Amino acid sequence: MRKSGEAEITNNPGRSRYEARLDGQLAGFAEYELGDGLITFTHTLVRPVFEGRGVGAALVRAALDDVRAAGTRKVTTSCPFFRGWLERHPEYHDLCR
Repeated sequence: MRKSGEAEITNNPGRSRYEARLDGQLAGFAEYELGDGLITFTHTLVRPVFEGRGVGAALVRAALDDVRAAGTRKVTTSCPFFRGWLERHPEYHDLCR
């Protein structure tokens, strides 16, 4: 588990997603698919009641930090939110395929 600001971010491999919780409630998630040497982020969702609190950014950052720490995969994305965040953060471009 990682704390990012207020959000607690965990990887839930059984559901193929990173989950963000605020005050114990599921605030959002970032879904992924694993391939040979690759992780593809497919969908990011933040529940409306938690929007505007940095949950989406916390999810992306924690997921990418996790990928970097493991050192075994490159990142691709079909998720517009994830892609847009990556475009604004060149410090993570080394992870991209």
